[in-house]
Amino acid sequence: MLLHQTLLDIDDLHQFSDQSTFTQNIPVEWIESALTLTQSATIRRRRLPTDQVLWLVLGMSLFRDEPIADVARRLNICSQGLANESLLAKSGISTARQRLGSQPLEWLFRKTGSHWGRERYPHDDWNGLQVLAVDGALFRTPDTPELREHFGSGNTSSNRQTPYPVMRLVGLMNTRSHIMLDAQISPYRKGEIRMAESFIARIPDHSVTLLDKGFWGADLLLNIGFNGDNRHWLIPARKGLVYEEVERYNPQDKLLQMKVSAQARKRNPNLPETWEVRAVTYDINGIEKTVYTSLPYAQYDTEMVAELYHERWEIELGFRDIKSSMNNNALTLRSKKVELIYQEAWSLLLAYNVVRREAGQAAIAYQRLPGEMSFKAAYCYIASQLIVMAQAQPISKTGTRLSHLRSGIGELCVNYRPRPSRPRTVKMSKTRYPVNRHAAPLK
Repeated sequence: MLLHQTLLDIDDLHQFSDQSTFTQNIPVEWIESALTLTQSATIRRRRLPTDQVLWLVLGMSLFRDEPIADVARRLNICSQGLANESLLAKSGISTARQRLGSQPLEWLFRKTGSHWGRERYPHDDWNGLQVLAVDGALFRTPDTPELREHFGSGNTSSNRQTPYPVMRLVGLMNTRSHIMLDAQISPYRKGEIRMAESFIARIPDHSVTLLDKGFWGADLLLNIGFNGDNRHWLIPARKGLVYEEVERYNPQDKLLQMKVSAQARKRNPNLPETWEVRAVTYDINGIEKTVYTSLPYAQYDTEMVAELYHERWEIELGFRDIKSSMNNNALTLRSKKVELIYQEAWSLLLAYNVVRREAGQAAIAYQRLPGEMSFKAAYCYIASQLIVMAQAQPISKTGTRLSHLRSGIGELCVNYRPRPSRPRTVKMSKTRYPVNRHAAPLK
């Protein structure tokens, strides 16, 4: 049985749920729309058609440690009989990936992310607002002349280059459901603020966006509020800013006025000369922290705002799930061509969202919160079940097997344990080889 039939067979799924099933995550019409973006078209009847190549690339993200040919064989991706060496040559699989390109995966990720990220769950909002977060991450690629020329190298204190080319990713995540709504991928040399500006207009209305201090800028922050309805932001304070105090609400909360820099107004002449931000100060273990926000004091008091910023860490956990659980802590991505690197990155994000949404839907079905689900356990469980369902017969039993899949995921919750009281120390050296202190660090 084919993987795309497994994921898209929706005839028997109503027995478990109307719209929260694994196979209904990606509708057929979305797949058809994405495939119109392929770089080349053909009327040949191929053993590995374009739609099956898309599922193969998605399967590569779920089985990072296996060769691509083994992924096709395990998931039985072939239009003529069983996917074995006699039907699918390794060179043909590589050619099929290049024929598909990265655009269909990028379009499909943005479509699913926008649709799933706006879904509302019980207890998923914060005082009527969806909580979102923006942050960046770096991915290393194999060291080839083509990839180093395109992606560039990480910055060092000298002229040395980092050992591997570096790709930059900036994402927008729903911190309650952990769905990645949008993302931008580029070479290392492009800054995170410029990348985030590309999807700021697509932030949902009635939301608050949490940002890292590296995204500080009047143009970016003001556009979050200008381009939507009831959209707010929250970001840590920066040192050395010049401001005037307009109003003090209490000792820990005040309204400030600052000038918009000449550089920002040159880039965007529509910006005002001055802008107002609210500064909220709170204490953590005797250390004072301050955050700036556009949330009005009349609706959101000091304590509420101070507690909210801690949720920004959820996007860091999302990047950890992609790098550690899905990519298996690999030193680099596996592709060696520029277009295939982008294809692999978009497929990682799409596969991450599929696992997160199915885990979230299972959590709701069992009266749990999406954030309580263990991503690694759900990811491993779904990957193993896909292998079973790809070989299972008859096809008519797919709905029953998928309902069992949902019930299994519903039990994979995170077990919260207290932190150990002992200090964190290194027990032994990680390598028996001498360390080159003059080499550029890995980033």
